[in-house]
Amino acid sequence: MARYVFITGGVVSSLGKGLASAALGALLQARGYSVRLRKLDPYLNVDPGTMSPFEHGEVFVTDDGAETDLDLGHYERFTGVAARNTDSVSSGRIYSTVLEKERRGDYLGKTIQVIPHVTNEIKEFLKVGDEEVDFMLCEIGGTVGDIEGLPFFEAIRQFSQDKPRGECIFMHLTLLPWIKASGELKTKPTQHSVKELRSIGIAPDVLVCRSEGPIPSKEREKLALFCNVRPDSVIAAQDLKSIYEAPLAYHREGLDQAVLDAFQIAPAPRPDLRRWEDVADRIYNPQGEVKVAIVGKYTQLEDAYKSIAEALTHGGMSNRVKVNVEWVDAELFEREDPAPHLEGFNAILVPGGFGERGTEGKIKAAKFARERKVPYLGICLGMQMAVIEAARNLADLKDAGSEEFDHEAGGKRFEPVVYHLKEWVQGNHKVERKVSDDKGGTMRLGSYDAVLTEGSRVAQAYGTTQIEERHRHRYEVDIKYREQLEASGLHFTGMSPDGRLPEIVEVKDHPWFIGVQFHPELKSKPFAPHPLFHDFVRAAKETSLLV
Repeated sequence: MARYVFITGGVVSSLGKGLASAALGALLQARGYSVRLRKLDPYLNVDPGTMSPFEHGEVFVTDDGAETDLDLGHYERFTGVAARNTDSVSSGRIYSTVLEKERRGDYLGKTIQVIPHVTNEIKEFLKVGDEEVDFMLCEIGGTVGDIEGLPFFEAIRQFSQDKPRGECIFMHLTLLPWIKASGELKTKPTQHSVKELRSIGIAPDVLVCRSEGPIPSKEREKLALFCNVRPDSVIAAQDLKSIYEAPLAYHREGLDQAVLDAFQIAPAPRPDLRRWEDVADRIYNPQGEVKVAIVGKYTQLEDAYKSIAEALTHGGMSNRVKVNVEWVDAELFEREDPAPHLEGFNAILVPGGFGERGTEGKIKAAKFARERKVPYLGICLGMQMAVIEAARNLADLKDAGSEEFDHEAGGKRFEPVVYHLKEWVQGNHKVERKVSDDKGGTMRLGSYDAVLTEGSRVAQAYGTTQIEERHRHRYEVDIKYREQLEASGLHFTGMSPDGRLPEIVEVKDHPWFIGVQFHPELKSKPFAPHPLFHDFVRAAKETSLLV
């Protein structure tokens, strides 16, 4: 049975609970343990799938088709453990399940209450798969004191009491603000946060304190005394130049040892940190630089493209170069010529998105990359825009567009080179969708196979012709235009196994021009960069050497 580590936060949000959880998971793995990480979010959305990226950042998609919080991306990138549908839950999902059971009569006429029915449902979620791993790390979203988070805090309190003594510990992440005027590091906010946590029956075993610098011994002892933890369980979490230094930094501070001590595991296995030492070396000792433009519509919030930014970093690490990313608003190109803005970049990436806003700018970016021979990677909508650009400017389909934009406008304006996908095969059954269906969870989601053309650039990049990638989209490139597009120079080099759905297109008489319908960034890791991002950055590196 797994030992449980519950990670909570206090004082302010966005302190890095997800990163701390991921780094701890990596450190436990380095000591030979198996881990799984989970996220419990208090918001009432069933999942983040229907949220604007400006609200919640990117939506991370699992192999089994769950739309989850972006922290699950951190978990996967640091541990290599593929997340599942059972690793992410929200208040909305919990309440939906409870209400469905009530409607079916499962509660046999009882009055349904937060305690015990909602908390019991949360505890059932926590138990799933606990026999599979040595440690289960569960992060609670938000901060202690948030009213919507109370059922989760009560549930983990109950859960720790239900388990045998020594099988659950609590790790609390807080902020130690530095008051510049007085030159002091203040511990009082952390003391109040721990007091709030203790008032609901939870006593932290480990304190992780975000600070701009080291925690002096005086403040460390003060925190230990007033928060009732051991001095060596007060862990400093200082700002880092790279998130991938976090496992080494937390190990230097003794986080993994503090956790093992809290579980009374002795003697603890020695950690093998060579993987993370190599990652840090590649991050901090590049042998060149490349400049990549990300032309998107959510560029005001970098978390909207979190996995893409990280995958580019991974591609840079594998090529021993630093990737300098610049975010370019696609709407800018709807008013201005893209050339002055894109000249000087070694590569251009157009990511996914929804809706018509900014799409004409993305089409112009794809045209610039194709005509100027700049390496181009189009992901999901970025692939569709590259296909529309080729249809308009190479295949003489002047009115080429997407059915998605016609739906928004309420009329037919375009030749639908990209159409609404109404049915597809998932596993052994057929999935059917209508435009009028609910938005949440109705896309083509999760992992699907694709077959690559022998000898194509993508087959060379992957080193195989059989791949499996994660999807999140409602619209597809229409296969009926394949012959016309290929005659004009845009080749379909990746298809679904049944040959009906285009997965990859590429321009052959180009240094590197590839569009993919799936999201390769979701499977990239610092110690295992995705093949497409490795090859994309390699092409950008070659371009930089020609300048």
